[in-house]
Amino acid sequence: MAIQQKLYTVEEFEAVAQLPENRDRRLEYIGGEIVEVVSSNYSSKIAANFLAAIGVYIKGKNLGDVTGADGGYMVSGERYIPDVAFISRQRQPEPSHETWNPLPPDLAIEVLSPSDDEKEVAVKIANYLAANTIVWLVRAVDRRISV
Repeated sequence: MAIQQKLYTVEEFEAVAQLPENRDRRLEYIGGEIVEVVSSNYSSKIAANFLAAIGVYIKGKNLGDVTGADGGYMVSGERYIPDVAFISRQRQPEPSHETWNPLPPDLAIEVLSPSDDEKEVAVKIANYLAANTIVWLVRAVDRRISV
């Protein structure tokens, strides 16, 4: 759900995201709009299961880094917070300490909530794919995964 209908530049988005009243909000920049990411308990549980399973495997093999729902990435000029993401050690030998990782993830897992806007989801998927990111789209309520 978009906060406002105005189209913003990335710089305007970053300024809005840094405002004190927004520091605890999960905001994404999608198609020029500022979008607040809202998750349900059920979607959060599903994302946590993916994070735990993938995290154990990736860490055990020392393949890279896995982030959860607070890890932000720059993707095709936009700013996304996937529910779970993986970036390989080969592409990023040291973890980014920036608010928004400048490299898009190798894998992004998006667990959809009933409130997610289909148009925004489609834009994100297109941009992930343009950045060579593998996307797992999890429709938790329907128990479906699209890869």
